[in-house]
Amino acid sequence: MPKTTVRIGPADHGQRMTLDEFELAEVVEGYHYELGKGAIVVTDLPKPKHLRILTAIRRQFAAYDLAHPGSIDTIAGGGECKILLEDQQSERHPDLAVYLTPAPVEGNAVWGLWIPEVVVEVVSPGSEERDYREKREEYLAFGVKEYWIVDPGKRSMLVLRRERGRWTEQRFGPSETCETPLLPGLRFACGPVFEAAGE
Repeated sequence: MPKTTVRIGPADHGQRMTLDEFELAEVVEGYHYELGKGAIVVTDLPKPKHLRILTAIRRQFAAYDLAHPGSIDTIAGGGECKILLEDQQSERHPDLAVYLTPAPVEGNAVWGLWIPEVVVEVVSPGSEERDYREKREEYLAFGVKEYWIVDPGKRSMLVLRRERGRWTEQRFGPSETCETPLLPGLRFACGPVFEAAGE
């Protein structure tokens, strides 16, 4: 007997679902979908301001990539990658993921194995709990080395770095520059990011 295709939409926010069911589900277009600890998370598509901020971030990683060939393998946006945590029944789509190594395998299994070194999330109104608490725990469990939380409302960027299985924290303001040992020579300027965010 053929399986019935499940269709999910905004009304399903918070409903329980397994990772396997979520993988096969059809979605109502016009929304962003994730699975967080077995619960469907439905959010509105990002606004242009969110895209401007991500563009300012991506440009700096792309410029570094051009200046240091071979240092970065892939810079992926939310629709281009996902992070699968089978034991937590979570599927996340980070705003930006920076991979320094090539994908270890082909096919859908890659998303449970390919670990980005840097993950960036831009906080939107209503996403604070997910970005600051839920994803913080999940990205640590997945093996991400650095998690950058860009918060336009606070005009700050919180950088979490893995150290002995835990996150250490460093906060940067609009006038500051962030450096990371993962990308020697990168001087990530926060100013253009918050200029893109506007007042």
